[in-house]
Amino acid sequence: MSERDRYATIVIVGGGCYGSFYLRQLFRARAAGALTWDRVVVVDRNPDCAAAQSLGDAQLAVADWTSYFREYLGSADEADAIVPSPLMPHLMYEWVRDRAKERWPDREITTRPLPSAPPTPWERAAPDGVHYVSFATWMCPINCIEPATCPHTKGPRTWTMPATIRDYVTQERIAGPALFHVTHRAYGVGMLNVADVLAADRLVEEVAEDKAAQVLVGTVSHCHGALAVLSIGNPVRFQGWRSFATTTS
Repeated sequence: MSERDRYATIVIVGGGCYGSFYLRQLFRARAAGALTWDRVVVVDRNPDCAAAQSLGDAQLAVADWTSYFREYLGSADEADAIVPSPLMPHLMYEWVRDRAKERWPDREITTRPLPSAPPTPWERAAPDGVHYVSFATWMCPINCIEPATCPHTKGPRTWTMPATIRDYVTQERIAGPALFHVTHRAYGVGMLNVADVLAADRLVEEVAEDKAAQVLVGTVSHCHGALAVLSIGNPVRFQGWRSFATTTS
């Protein structure tokens, strides 16, 4: 078993039909020696969610997702991983955005539309500023692990979203991208690394510390993605000495 298959905490987003399936698959993967962890946490507002009926040695955190990640990611271990839900909002982007608002309360921080349509076969902009992209123009199975041979085309998967988005930000001359890449780890379970989320927060702090910046933040797999541009306005400059000099001259 490699180091990447060892996790401190695995957080499953949602305890309904998807989350309970992922939990069962994680237990199967552990029994087969495919991966291991110190702790698994299922996050759901419903204490009687489907996953609660078969927790085993996992834990249930009864909370809404935004509140949970606001507290958890503030002290998370970089060896942790998150199992996203296919139905969740752009949660990791929201955490990075809210961290920026806490860091710079006097600066304008907004979600901006992408400067142009990404070069993917399918793309749509949502009203909240999040842009959804996909290399598939067909309906993919919800449990597809995005193998090297595409189950739909029966040919090689020649595309990968992270590389496409990196080229896109270079073309558009915006910062980033800060990407949370969801990859298949074992038994049909996809995860993103907490280390990437924490790195995105550090990237935003670095590029916008003393100037305005726009950073593309995305949660992506090889085939699909949710993208948003985090816009941070110019720092508020302290001009008190000028006012004092004017009034005393």
